[in-house]
Amino acid sequence: MITGAVPLETLMHEHPGEIKAQILEADGNVVMRKTCPKHGEFEDVMSTDPAFLARIESLFFGRDFRAAEDKDVHRHGTSNIKFGRGAVLTVDLTNRCNMMCNPCFMDANQVGYVHEPTFEDTKAILDRAVSFKPRRQVIILFSGGEPTLSPYYLDAVAYAKKIGFYRILAATNGIRFAEDLEFCKAAKAAGQHGVYLQFDGVSEEKNKHRGVGNLFDVKLRAIENLAEAGIKVTLVVTIVNNLNNDGIGQIVEFAAKNIDKVQTIAFQPVSFTGRDEDISDELRKKWRYTLAGMTHDLRDQLGGHIQPLRDWFPLSSYSAFTSVMDMLQGADAPWGWSSCNCHPNCGIFTLLVVNKNTGEFKSLFEFFNYEQFMKDVAVITDTARGRKLSYAQLGMAIMRNFSAERAPEGFPISQIINLFKPSSTNSNSDRNDRMAQKTADANDTWRVLCVEGMWFQDLFNYDFRRTEMCVIPYGTQEGEISFCAYNTGVGWRQIIENMHKTAGLAEWYQENGRHKVYAAGKAVPLNTTKHSLSLPVIQAVLAEDAEEKPAFVSPYLVETPEEETVSL
Repeated sequence: MITGAVPLETLMHEHPGEIKAQILEADGNVVMRKTCPKHGEFEDVMSTDPAFLARIESLFFGRDFRAAEDKDVHRHGTSNIKFGRGAVLTVDLTNRCNMMCNPCFMDANQVGYVHEPTFEDTKAILDRAVSFKPRRQVIILFSGGEPTLSPYYLDAVAYAKKIGFYRILAATNGIRFAEDLEFCKAAKAAGQHGVYLQFDGVSEEKNKHRGVGNLFDVKLRAIENLAEAGIKVTLVVTIVNNLNNDGIGQIVEFAAKNIDKVQTIAFQPVSFTGRDEDISDELRKKWRYTLAGMTHDLRDQLGGHIQPLRDWFPLSSYSAFTSVMDMLQGADAPWGWSSCNCHPNCGIFTLLVVNKNTGEFKSLFEFFNYEQFMKDVAVITDTARGRKLSYAQLGMAIMRNFSAERAPEGFPISQIINLFKPSSTNSNSDRNDRMAQKTADANDTWRVLCVEGMWFQDLFNYDFRRTEMCVIPYGTQEGEISFCAYNTGVGWRQIIENMHKTAGLAEWYQENGRHKVYAAGKAVPLNTTKHSLSLPVIQAVLAEDAEEKPAFVSPYLVETPEEETVSL
């Protein structure tokens, strides 16, 4: 198709490359088995805990409305998104990057051309995003490559804000934000709400496979600058089995200790796409990681505080609350509330209540019956008794599902009421903004850390039932395409980028020069590496090469004078 030998319409009306597969339980796992007439037999693990997968699937809340009036947006054959509006619209501003990561789901810097949509292209993508139904608010996620390399990055943020999107984020490695506090402030002024910050662990060791000599220092500096500018931080962690899965508990502890700066963790088991699509069977089996495996590792690494069969729910379960919010807003609301009705195998979440003064945490679902609460919310929606009575019903549902004797000492039920009181028109409606006391109060103690697991597909475990209800579509010059269909599947990324490529590399370099790339151990120059973040440092790691164990281990990676240290 890239060469023109096969017409693009083939993907619209036929089924090239599609084969049947079986999903079954075998040897204590849930696996997918399929046979390709050209490439032979394949088997891959879908879940390492059948009971966990069965529970998550049983709690699936159901699909969103079928998309309507979408012929100009969804025109990708069997890769079409058929249900809902999605929750996050990803818009690539460039395929250039200032790193050379492995893994990289898009093979940045190595495809031989530059794909960098013009500002007019990006405006058209955003304009189309409000052209079909259901008309819901979505997060706009500018991505790449590294989106901050785009010369009109701030203009794109401002335009998305101007046309009514209230949460604009960047999927970033953090280098630009670490280098320049003023850039962070400019992004905030343009309308940026948050970042999805690539983050692989709480030490240089856990980040060194990315090839940057001081990448962990970069992450810490980025978090510090972003927090100062008022931009929310979500840590995005690609988990590779036998590489960094042994340190994911420390990432939760790090986020809890720094809950004033980090509010969400998005764990993403590795997807073998882009730079890793040709992975060997041996490495694929060694590095494959599942959502079930993630919940077990977190249980084991966090002393059993988060339980796989108690504390995790499909992301779609929160859509019960979407329905009641739509009802309370009324039919004349400018936007429907954001909805996340993805397939249960795509995403899961849990919520941790965090004491912001100590960093101690407890699963919300240890003392709040969320499963029953979602059923109660569905009843409230179905009865539709008006705004005031529905709010009263919500309050009663919260009270009946709250167990005070299991809650942390001093945790008030009013905080749960604040937790489930969002607004679809206010960008400052994050969980922790709502939980913070409006005035200085000694009792303003509690925050919530959201921990998510999002598992994107690759060719080895691809399922069209997941793509048809994708909640993270890509906005492209050829419409909106499922995240997994774009990055893997039949290869929509390669097709669209070649259709709309800006220039070949030689031509681009001649006209624009080469951008900086930090790889092969090259360090990013930073103005300072000082920070106020609290870090879980293991004494054995610091003493590994020392003849004698140190008498004292600082809780900070970078030594800072005592008066400058902020302990959380």
